[in-house]
Amino acid sequence: MEKRLKRVRTPKLVNPSLVAAWPGVGNVALIAVTYLKDKLKAKVLGELDPLGFFDLGGVFIKDNLIEMPEFPQSTFYYWSSRGKGKDMIIFLSEAQPSFGAYEYVGRVLDVAESFGVSRVYTLAAAITEHHPDEPRVLGAATSPQLLDELKRHSVVPAGDFYVAGLNGLLLGAAKERDIEGICLLGETVKYAAKLANPRSSQAVLEVLTKLLKVNIDMSELKEFAEGTEKQLRQIGDEVRREYLQHFTRPIWEREEHEENG
Repeated sequence: MEKRLKRVRTPKLVNPSLVAAWPGVGNVALIAVTYLKDKLKAKVLGELDPLGFFDLGGVFIKDNLIEMPEFPQSTFYYWSSRGKGKDMIIFLSEAQPSFGAYEYVGRVLDVAESFGVSRVYTLAAAITEHHPDEPRVLGAATSPQLLDELKRHSVVPAGDFYVAGLNGLLLGAAKERDIEGICLLGETVKYAAKLANPRSSQAVLEVLTKLLKVNIDMSELKEFAEGTEKQLRQIGDEVRREYLQHFTRPIWEREEHEENG
């Protein structure tokens, strides 16, 4: 494990939980967990060795000079509650691995287990067709007992679905090791899936902090969410206008438009 983790510190943590996030739809997970890390002022624990997991497709050029190629960073942070809540390990990665995803999440869990982590949290987006007035938080867990815990926090059971990427795979690998796992999903409208959605991030983070029994100032994330909400609704209005224009045209105009388009 030491070779896989470029360790900076060796903290003593009491029954910590792991919160992990990678880029994904709406960057729901990455925004929420980065905000959590910043507000808790979590300290760097170490970096996961990227060799064997990422492929580099090019280099950056600055002032006409070629810079050294850099792999995406995958960093562990830690935070001690000093008895006021639950100690925490936070894992943030700039990208999902190009290959070897199962081995990669295994290494993340190796580090987590070395600190006695007994529960893993991931966040993700739940795609919806309509822009929600207030995004719901859906949930899934590794046991019925954890589902009951989620219901007490007004989390909606997600039913049958598929969580793509490492935000889902990590929990499956955790279950294989008998580590508890919870996934919180914030509703994200389909037509804006490629845009940052801090409103959904705020929704899942509010639930996550309750589960972790930590308090953080959410005002900056709320302000960010309010700033993007207008943009998302404008996009929704444009999508609806295009839809209506298409299906209210005479049939011959629609066919001509499709042939030209």
